[in-house]
Amino acid sequence: MALISIHELSLAFGSRVPLLDQVGFEIDAGERIALLGRNGAGKSSLMKVLGGELAADGGRITRKPSTRIARLSQEVPQDLAGEVTDVVASGLPEAGDLLAAYHRLSHADLSDPADLAKLEALQHQLEAVGGWHLEQRVEAVMSKLQLPDRGRFETLSGGLKRRVLLARALISEPDLLLLDEPTNHLDIPAIEWLQELLRSWSGALLFVTHDRAFLRALATRILEIDRGILRDWPGDYARFLERKEHELAVEAEQNARFDKKLAQEETWIRQGIKARRTRNEGRVRALERLREERKARRQTAGQARLRIDDAGRSGKRVIVAKHVSFAYDGGEPLIDDFSTALIRGDKVGILGPNGSGKTTLLKLLLSQLEVDQGTVRHGTQLEIAYFDQHRDQLDEQRSVADNVADGNDRVVVSGQPRHVISYLQDFLFPPEQTRSPVSSLSGGERNRLLLARLFARSFNLLVMDEPTNDLDVETLELLESLLVSFEGTLLLVSHDRAFLDNVVTSTLVMEGGGRVGEYAGGYSDWLQQRPQPAPKPRAQPKAAEKKAAKSEGAKSGRKPPRADRPRKLSYREKQDLEALPAQIEALETEQAGLHARLADPETYRRDGDAVASHQRRLAELEEELRVAYERWETLEALG
Repeated sequence: MALISIHELSLAFGSRVPLLDQVGFEIDAGERIALLGRNGAGKSSLMKVLGGELAADGGRITRKPSTRIARLSQEVPQDLAGEVTDVVASGLPEAGDLLAAYHRLSHADLSDPADLAKLEALQHQLEAVGGWHLEQRVEAVMSKLQLPDRGRFETLSGGLKRRVLLARALISEPDLLLLDEPTNHLDIPAIEWLQELLRSWSGALLFVTHDRAFLRALATRILEIDRGILRDWPGDYARFLERKEHELAVEAEQNARFDKKLAQEETWIRQGIKARRTRNEGRVRALERLREERKARRQTAGQARLRIDDAGRSGKRVIVAKHVSFAYDGGEPLIDDFSTALIRGDKVGILGPNGSGKTTLLKLLLSQLEVDQGTVRHGTQLEIAYFDQHRDQLDEQRSVADNVADGNDRVVVSGQPRHVISYLQDFLFPPEQTRSPVSSLSGGERNRLLLARLFARSFNLLVMDEPTNDLDVETLELLESLLVSFEGTLLLVSHDRAFLDNVVTSTLVMEGGGRVGEYAGGYSDWLQQRPQPAPKPRAQPKAAEKKAAKSEGAKSGRKPPRADRPRKLSYREKQDLEALPAQIEALETEQAGLHARLADPETYRRDGDAVASHQRRLAELEEELRVAYERWETLEALG
């Protein structure tokens, strides 16, 4: 039986055009499914329906008994606060509130006997529901996700908040995990860490993402929401793209034939008298049906029409930085002795973990911050446009149109006046939405609005700080092609690996300790060029240490204490020591084979029932390998 089955589900939010129109699908154990669709297509709404947070207008949902579902939302809840441990524990349906209450009281002043009695009562309640075992689960998940065990949730960075919320979703050990844009606000190391975590995740996974590298690494099946219809595409993302292109071509051809037939019938009916004379009532009724069918057809979602208004050529040297150093308030330097020269036409990516100083480096290069040492010089005829990741340039209370045209009804683009509503339609804003306040927009819509505001002016140096967050894949790819053809200079901060590979010609990498490395090419090129860490010195085996100590004792004439003398291996232990390497190799070979099968999309299509057993066997193998390695190390130390 499938974990969850959807039958003829509809969702309209009161609109005449349904967001989801009688969609149906199933999710089986162990599947990794990507949910795709344009911004506003209904992906987040569908996830809320699956998670039980939103009621559908029609249809039914069948869940396998005792199926546990957890969801990571796209946005961090603004009102969520408390100790990190308590936020994670709140994901436990059994005892989350009890654990949080116990933690709060145990850290309070217990001078009041009543508080002490409450604490004892909570202890008894926790023991009754296995609370101490649950607390160990909380600690294990937090350790795996590298979360701080102290501190308040509301004081954390955006990336750490997302990680805490993921821990809260994982703590319940769900059978189905729903992730809505899980890579948003994460840096590249965190994205890669999450990617590997989810590859070994034993439960089913349904996720929404705009990160194509993440999508290619994880998806074994694609669900796509397109004009209210949900299409099911077995296989990975590359296969989906091939089949989708073919289907769109077939659909366009069928629509062209249909429109041609409709035009012929319209010509016939306009003859009027001839139509009535022949009394071909059946043909007239058929024409009415054609008209209704054409009226009901939902067109493919439009593509944003992005254009850059080039301000003309800047000087050949755009920015020259020499021996730049900078630190905040006398702390450790974020930038130390950094030099570079940006030449007209360069497209430079900036990489680094969150908090490493990427935005600071941008502001130094733009002279928005004053350097502590060194110099930054700008070339001639520079016209700079800045895309801010926090969208501070948008006024939440003003309308969409006013944020672009500043209260006017026209904008000047490429030297020509255009009505602001017409201009905003290029960025997929329908006329009725242009009068809505910015506060009503989704994250993807706000990013498109910021692009519209940015591209309404001319520039030859474009600075973009995390422009890809919340954009759908189609708009992302269009922005890519626009930046590739841009003849000016680009400075780009991004955690989107595919976007960097496709756009930039060189990278500046925040390498820690104030060092900024400079490399040719994009993210994948940097992986090949980056300095490899020095190998750690191998720790001396315990047995060798004991032999060395014994030798030293012999030289000094002293006998080692009896407790330090290693005992000899028994006959059985010698046999085990000889056999263990072959056993470990066999277990690792089986493990690699199962990983390969689970990474192959065909496994889910041909043999979906075996996926869950493969996942269980992988968990068993991990434990068997742990025990085997511990036994080997123990016996080797004795030998």
